[in-house]
Amino acid sequence: MPELPDLTVYLECLAPKVVGAPLEALRLASPFVLRTVEPPPSALEGRRVTGLRRVGKRVVLELEAQHFLVVHLMIAGRLAWKARGVRLAGKAQLAACDFPGGSLVLTEAGTQRRASLHVVRGEEALRALDPGGAELDALDRAGFVEVLTRTNHTLKRALTDPRLLSGVGNAYSDEILHAARLSPVQLTANLDEAEWTRLHDATRAVLARWTERLRAEAAGGWPKQVTAFHPEMAVHGRFGAPCPDCGTKVQRIVYASRETNYCPTCQTGGRLLADRALSRLLKADWPRTPEELEERRARAD
Repeated sequence: MPELPDLTVYLECLAPKVVGAPLEALRLASPFVLRTVEPPPSALEGRRVTGLRRVGKRVVLELEAQHFLVVHLMIAGRLAWKARGVRLAGKAQLAACDFPGGSLVLTEAGTQRRASLHVVRGEEALRALDPGGAELDALDRAGFVEVLTRTNHTLKRALTDPRLLSGVGNAYSDEILHAARLSPVQLTANLDEAEWTRLHDATRAVLARWTERLRAEAAGGWPKQVTAFHPEMAVHGRFGAPCPDCGTKVQRIVYASRETNYCPTCQTGGRLLADRALSRLLKADWPRTPEELEERRARAD
């Protein structure tokens, strides 16, 4: 799912193309992508884009008379800038916004259709789509701690809860926790002052660093590859690869469709975190350290 760095760069690349320009048409290849009926999409046509903003993990086009087009990319949705009036071909292309200088196309890979569009009128209607997470730029260290300790969750869950923090998801939370040298399953209630400082500093640094990297890759054009998996990442999506800091193999916890990656040496004191499903299966046989895991794999081979 595109997160704060990806969405920031999308907005920066989109702004010079559409701000001040009229939306000529909103075309839907799939009627199911539109999740609202009032006002109708036709209400946007001819209105100029007055601004862009990010609301959580949503991209918002602001149009005249407080009309808003809200795009939620979910996991597999992406935005592409194409020639004006480009034909929507194939199942992956869901919708297009036509402007004088080109068309903004919403695509979604795979068979599950989770990406969505909302057309709303008025700030109050827009706020109803906001999960309410705090913007990191508005938080000093004390505010950051206050937000993340409103509930006693694991650090992974707290960082990715859109009601607590805005724009952070599965990928960058893994990178943040690795940079902070903290376990993804440590509870927010158990952090000491030094750990909170590391987490706050790492959150700001990781998001800023990746925003700059993606901005440089776009180079004033359009993001070429928006993905949750980058070879330069320390742990996310790198299960079995060596940690760039210590060389220990990156491990993972899989729950439902979400995967958490971490380094046992850097983050958990050398302890393997128990995957819920495997722990129930193996019980007392669950390996406690990376060394035990490698020994068992060697015996199995």
